[in-house]
Amino acid sequence: MSPIEIEPGRLFVGGQWREAADGARTEVVDPSRGAVVTTVAEAGAADVDAAVRSAREAFDGGAWSGLSGRERGRILHRVAELIRENADELAQLESLDVGKPISLCHAVDVTNAANDYEHFAALAHSLDGSVRNTPMNALAYTKREPLGVVAAITPFNFPLILAGSKIGPALAAGNTVVHKPADETPLSALYMAGLLQRAGVPDGVVNVVTGAGPVAGEALLRHRGVDKVAFTGSTAIGRHVAATAGEALKPVTMELGGNAANIVFEDADLEKAVGAIIKAFVFNTGQFCMGGPRLLVARSVHSTLLGILADAVPGVPVGDPRDPGTVVGPMAGEKHLKKVEEYVDLARKEGGRIVCGGERLDLDGGFYYKPTVIADLSNDSRVVQEEIFGPVLTVQPFDSEDEAVALANSTPYGLASGVQTTNLARAHRVADRLQAGIVWVNDWAMLDPAVPFGGVKDSGYGREYGPEALEAYTRVKSVVVSLD
Repeated sequence: MSPIEIEPGRLFVGGQWREAADGARTEVVDPSRGAVVTTVAEAGAADVDAAVRSAREAFDGGAWSGLSGRERGRILHRVAELIRENADELAQLESLDVGKPISLCHAVDVTNAANDYEHFAALAHSLDGSVRNTPMNALAYTKREPLGVVAAITPFNFPLILAGSKIGPALAAGNTVVHKPADETPLSALYMAGLLQRAGVPDGVVNVVTGAGPVAGEALLRHRGVDKVAFTGSTAIGRHVAATAGEALKPVTMELGGNAANIVFEDADLEKAVGAIIKAFVFNTGQFCMGGPRLLVARSVHSTLLGILADAVPGVPVGDPRDPGTVVGPMAGEKHLKKVEEYVDLARKEGGRIVCGGERLDLDGGFYYKPTVIADLSNDSRVVQEEIFGPVLTVQPFDSEDEAVALANSTPYGLASGVQTTNLARAHRVADRLQAGIVWVNDWAMLDPAVPFGGVKDSGYGREYGPEALEAYTRVKSVVVSLD
């Protein structure tokens, strides 16, 4: 039984709920039990076309872009209020859909989603240009304009937050949106469509099409009526997104895969560091692009820290996401669980030593995997170099600051990094040298919508959050008025 009543999911197009044109539907599975909880409409190309046309009509008609930034901000503030008023329903949906612990959904997902809309509401009426001083006998100034129709394509791991990180700035800037959530986790996207409408967002401004990535996602990506693509997902799919959008010269922002290193120096406060280490690799069951699955430890404290982790990690509460005491829930789906199993098996073949974990947890038919710590792998191991996307931590020693930085920068990814040290000079020095979009010092996953994040190298480009995000959803127009 699901914790709340769920209406059969339909597409949200032009302010109306509708079935897919061909009547197709797809199942939504509760990963904590492996059981189907509902079905949602499975959009095809015709449905995507209808959604884009609806967004285009709303944009061209000025239903949203024609409002003042202040009025858009008022409506976005109301969205944040409605998220908070409906926090219990949203948390339950996210927990049911993704397998997140209910406590995490309340404290992180719902809270941050509300904060996102509140943050971009405040920025909506601060979109201004500037007067430029030139030697011409003219008044030259710039202004920022919305791009048009934005395709927001979001992944399964943080459906609510990553939708808000795209829809929020897109709406603040005056754009319209077609949102394609992950086919595995569509429920909060559909719920949010109703909240946005209740908040006063005009019909057609936000549309939601659920369905498979290769069908609905591909149709949205290739649609000529889309002016910008905002994508979060794997690096492999991100390359395809960038290449396809490039054919039509559409601007793209992409937050892609990650494989962050967390560096523990010999002067670190180990008690605090252990908390950051565990949070970095078990948060969201390790399904976190900015997670820290690679632990680099100064050799002088390497064996000590491994011993602490061997004792502490098995005590992390794993279980039913609806239990308030649960810290680690199931993987979001069976295919994700199998991927983690394959990497741990590979680690054994590559000479890795399983310090703790290393196996499934048989619980209610769900997709659970025990938090796992692996030592003794070489840096060129696939398990070290590739993104596992599960609750798995590899531990490597280093002998110098230069070696630590080299190891941290040795993978193709560059989304996040961490530094655990009590030496302030070292913290700044190492942070400067790490190839990552965000660096945390003496903690992990400290995030706020005021702070931009995004990747370098194979982790993508562009930034979400902060005022920098609005730059990706606007274009600059220059106006030069002759004074002759």
